Amino acid sequence: EGGRDPLRVPEERMARRDKPHVYVLQFFGDVRASQAAALREEVTAVLRSAKPGRGDEVVLVLNTGGGTVTGYGLAAAQLTRLKAAGIRLTICVEQVAASGGYMMACTADRLVASPFAVLGSIGVISEVPNVYERLKKEGIEFQTVTAGKFKRTLTPTKRIEPKDLEKSQADIESILTLFKSFVGQQRPQLDIDNVATGETWFGEDALKQKLCDELKTTDDVLLELLKAGSEIFSVKFRPPQSGPS
Repeated sequence: EGGRDPLRVPEERMARRDKPHVYVLQFFGDVRASQAAALREEVTAVLRSAKPGRGDEVVLVLNTGGGTVTGYGLAAAQLTRLKAAGIRLTICVEQVAASGGYMMACTADRLVASPFAVLGSIGVISEVPNVYERLKKEGIEFQTVTAGKFKRTLTPTKRIEPKDLEKSQADIESILTLFKSFVGQQRPQLDIDNVATGETWFGEDALKQKLCDELKTTDDVLLELLKAGSEIFSVKFRPPQSGPS
């Protein structure tokens, strides 16, 4: 029509296609890091679309106080997939990235925190209530049959033995060693022994400890990228509906 080629891509669309793409993800984590399942899908979608040669990058908005080692270990591993593919990763901590949350945050190429965000808590905790003495007073005996020297150590119903405490302490020390090693590899600028104490730091103090690279809100980070000419896309996984719509 009018001599126009129907297969020709509009110039505006071509220009947008060639601009760096910024993919914005969110992770507001619970204790089990159950959001890791959606994060896996979102990271996979980005990897299938992003082009490192175009200057594409990811901005992850992160808020979590951490939780299980396995859950947050998996979530952090999803983020390392981006780095392995050569895609720059900026993580913006809005309020808190502690414990397992910091395990995720430390994978960033650029780690940004809001001025009063809480970072750190590089440590491990294990708590088990024990009602053995109360059960004993009530005349209730709880029997546990195991095979394996340390199949059960500290449990709510078992009498606490020194060897069980020693084993549990050794276990969490081993986990802390792995935690410290991972953080140290991801952020070699950290004095890991100085910050891996279980303590947390707010904004300015976190910056002094090199737990983050700069203090800035997520809004300012995105505005800067927009002004630099990037195209910004929100990426959010929505599971398929089951049953009748």
